Amino acid sequence: MKKLQDLNVKIFADGADKSGMLEMYFKPHIKGLTTNPTLMHKAGIRDYKAFAKDLLTEIKDKPISFEVFADDFSEMGRQAVEIASWGDNVYVKIPVTNSKGESSANLVSELSKRSIKLNVTAIMTLPQVREVAKSLQSNVPSYVSVFAGRIADTGRDPIRIMKESLEILKALPAAELIWASPRELLNIFQADEIGCHVITVTNDILKKLDMVDYDLEKYSLDTVKMFYRDSVAAGFGL
Repeated sequence: MKKLQDLNVKIFADGADKSGMLEMYFKPHIKGLTTNPTLMHKAGIRDYKAFAKDLLTEIKDKPISFEVFADDFSEMGRQAVEIASWGDNVYVKIPVTNSKGESSANLVSELSKRSIKLNVTAIMTLPQVREVAKSLQSNVPSYVSVFAGRIADTGRDPIRIMKESLEILKALPAAELIWASPRELLNIFQADEIGCHVITVTNDILKKLDMVDYDLEKYSLDTVKMFYRDSVAAGFGL
């Protein structure tokens, strides 16, 4: 197993808690950050712009993605232009469709032609990857976020889709593939093995990084001790 420092895949921290995001930002192995409206809602964020601008006073030298939250494409575009103006390290997340299932490809094309850095998100199929790839400018930095974890939730192995997505993006030297919505620490090593450029990881998974290459015999004993300790604490008897 590779050591953390030997991984080629870039790890981005995914969250919406300011203290947690800043904690990860200052770690050298975290190369960027992302958030989304769902995470922000769960974190109790009410002022989107104030939250983002506050973060950007400290996060200036690593890429960070903020998502539009409109459902109408013209309003998405307006929001995207404003969000992009907040900093050179800001990427604007555009969902691959709106809530009606209408493709965002035309908007992605328009924004990419304006040299706005995009993170096209919520992608789960190869036709979506191909459509997005056709919409991006080859010389404009962008991320293509394929939700491998959610694909796996349906019982499908995401590896094939991720590998084919990498092939599609070879025509776009400024675009990088993101393995999004990982479910376990192993996904980081899987993403690295296939040559995926980036993986977004939530703090609960990032906290498990200390477990990398942990001795399995010791881990087994730790688990037995936990079961015994909790049995005693519960006062179980027969």
